[in-house]
Amino acid sequence: MDMASVTNWDKSGAPGVLTIDLSAVRRNWRRIASLVAPARTSAVVKADAYGLGAERVSAALYEEGCRDFFVAQYGEAVTLRSLLADDAALYVLNGLQPGVESDCALRNVIPVLNSLEQVGRWRSTASLLGRRLPALLQFDTGMSRLGMAPEEAEALSCDPALLAGIDVRYIMSHLACADEAEDPHNAAQARMMQSISESFPGIPVCFGNSGGSFLGEAYRGAMVRPGIALYGARPTDILTQPMEPVVSIDAAVVQTRTVPAGTSVGYSATYVTERAQKLATVALGYADGVPRSLSNRGAFFLGNVRLPIVGRVSMDSTIIDITDVPDGALSLGARVEWIGPHQSIEQVAEDAGTITWEILTGIGNRYARHYR
Repeated sequence: MDMASVTNWDKSGAPGVLTIDLSAVRRNWRRIASLVAPARTSAVVKADAYGLGAERVSAALYEEGCRDFFVAQYGEAVTLRSLLADDAALYVLNGLQPGVESDCALRNVIPVLNSLEQVGRWRSTASLLGRRLPALLQFDTGMSRLGMAPEEAEALSCDPALLAGIDVRYIMSHLACADEAEDPHNAAQARMMQSISESFPGIPVCFGNSGGSFLGEAYRGAMVRPGIALYGARPTDILTQPMEPVVSIDAAVVQTRTVPAGTSVGYSATYVTERAQKLATVALGYADGVPRSLSNRGAFFLGNVRLPIVGRVSMDSTIIDITDVPDGALSLGARVEWIGPHQSIEQVAEDAGTITWEILTGIGNRYARHYR
């Protein structure tokens, strides 16, 4: 590695560089939009766009043509509302906590109503303001997380007064097993969604998440809600062509050393060298999203050379074995790859015994962020 590559480090002294390819996000969105047309394609930008920066991601997707954005919490919608044009619809998946209904209406944010209580509060707000207010109605079709029970769908459809003043834009539900295409739970939920939709003639369905977008027309509805697929991760096991990678992460080397055989490494001495080994400490730890479960099983990379993690991942640092790296190739300030062309998010998640969603949303904010 030449001196330019070693010293070309972010001037902030950040422990790592997180590179986010916004063009890839746009192309991933466009791929899904082309697949599901004529259904609309929204974008799930909750949890700060899965840790990648909701403001930048939403702006890029708006430029690409997206006009529907889903967040989880009302506060996330407040932040984005002032940044997106008025023709962008902002939906709050968790609905509203009591007391913010009027503010939500005034800000032109659209709640997803998940209970009869939320329906009643939104109905009262519409009456108070003297105008119809938009909303989505969510029904639980088999996940037991959010949404009204099927019998409550029947109650709403039989008594129009319960929805007085509410402009129901979509009815929706969420697929629990869309990442496993052959799971029979998917078909059961689709049948339930179809049954519920028959109680609301003329109101379109918003159904497919990232995985559901690829399962076929029965799992999409009139609008799909991709999230993880936009950010480059594989959303379902039937996807033969992967989504375009969005994220790469490089870590700074803060120390190198050679230790003799019999040297303990890291907290609790869970790794002991069996021979003389060259070690490097990199400035990323579990506070930066490197799961502690990668201890003694994950890796970083230098080019094609795999650099195993040895010992336990610490809060702010991780020790890697660089014995296979030529002498002098790594020193203070050099970069090694954690996520990138040699190691995908899927591989990191598999090694950590978790899912890509958790890897992305756990990245943290200590990185120098570079947007492409």
